[in-house]
Amino acid sequence: MELRQLQYALQIAIEKNFSRAAEKLHIAQPSLSQQLSKLEKEIGVLLFQRTTNSVEVTYAGTRFVEKAQKILDMVEQLKQEMEDISQMRKGKLVVGSLPITGAHVLPLVLPVFQERYPEIDIVLVEETTSNLEQLTASGQADISLLSLPLIDDSLDYEPVIEEEIVLAVPPQHPLAARLAAGGSKTVDIAELQEEPFIALKRGQGFRQIAIALCNDAGFTPNIVFESSNIETVQSLVAAGMGIAFIPHMLLRGWNELAPAYLRLSNRPTRTLVIAHRKGRYLSKAVAAFMETFRQVMEAERAKNRPE
Repeated sequence: MELRQLQYALQIAIEKNFSRAAEKLHIAQPSLSQQLSKLEKEIGVLLFQRTTNSVEVTYAGTRFVEKAQKILDMVEQLKQEMEDISQMRKGKLVVGSLPITGAHVLPLVLPVFQERYPEIDIVLVEETTSNLEQLTASGQADISLLSLPLIDDSLDYEPVIEEEIVLAVPPQHPLAARLAAGGSKTVDIAELQEEPFIALKRGQGFRQIAIALCNDAGFTPNIVFESSNIETVQSLVAAGMGIAFIPHMLLRGWNELAPAYLRLSNRPTRTLVIAHRKGRYLSKAVAAFMETFRQVMEAERAKNRPE
């Protein structure tokens, strides 16, 4: 049994027509028929029922095609792995990202990666946390930038960034006034039990982090507004509509729509990770991207580290 015979049987099953299958395979129809007959004789079963006008897959043919597809897929992955061992493979890398978080870190990483590996095309997919997990688990995204915790247990990950979470309050909020008057420089989350919260909508990973912070402090947050965009969340806070937890990298500089930011006494953090499907072969391109990401983030930390 030869690999090309598996390919031939698979194409006939797809086309259900010898002429079209031969055309797709770029071989003569008599050669295709001869190879199929040879295969059927070798394995001792009829794979296709031929009539004058059609080709029908037999039960044995259905089972054969299912297994042939898996074998050919494994062969293709093996080829890719061997190509990676010998040299960096040209091609495409699909990277999933949270829109706002990605907007802060990917402009630092992508130019460096492109300069190092100009022959690898990056396709960026921006989605919600839940959608990114699905795309990564199905293999439609090679890797994704996500925040812990991950819901899909078919995903594995590597931590790349840990950053502090702070509290955003309206500029005229009593907590902001307390800090301005020289009071406590931090806020206990338990103090926020009666406060109105503004949160991200369901499907966003940071929403679960925010709720968990409140739950750990012994209460369920009173969520009065929701948004799919954390920039909108900050604008609503600045306008006096409530308070919110915000990752440190997303803090706004001073402007008319900037909230006041306060540190939380327990100094909570969120962890950003590069996630991929468990058991999936990680190409050399994926490994190079992850290494570039780590190096760029470490350089940024060193640059911003206090003297």
